[in-house]
Amino acid sequence: MQNYEKLSFGFFPLNLIGFSSGSSCLLSFAIGKRVSSPVITQPAMSKKCLDCGEPITGRIDKKFCSDQCRNNYNNRLNSDTTNLVRNVNNILRKNRRIIQELTPEEKATVHKTKLSDRGFNFSYFTNTYTTKKGTVYYFCYEYGYLPVGNDFYFLVRRSGKDENKEGKETER
Repeated sequence: MQNYEKLSFGFFPLNLIGFSSGSSCLLSFAIGKRVSSPVITQPAMSKKCLDCGEPITGRIDKKFCSDQCRNNYNNRLNSDTTNLVRNVNNILRKNRRIIQELTPEEKATVHKTKLSDRGFNFSYFTNTYTTKKGTVYYFCYEYGYLPVGNDFYFLVRRSGKDENKEGKETER
């Protein structure tokens, strides 16, 4: 004889939803305005919080005992990546700001020491732009530079209408 559970709308065979007659899980239905969806709870000892290890009560798919544990776990998981991205973005913004300060008009020429003294890092740029002649500009967002020789750099500001007019842009 099948084991039936009494629900608000009648009897329901437990083996149809994957439970044996000796199961200690409870089945209930969360009735919303339109859809009824099953909510299955487990005994407290079967799962532990991924952050603190405390027993979890409630939904079967619950992974954390509280919002604080969920936030702690995710912050710890993403902290290394977040710090790296934050540091790279800070360097790129600083490079952009330095070129912006040294380029009062659309174009300027400066010596490498002027850039270096302000803390410019030549290893970081957002993309390169190669002209038809093969000249490679290095850009930090819309501000770029071109090494022209004798430790001088030609600084430019790219306007929106000049993009991809001639040459090829390469993302880094």
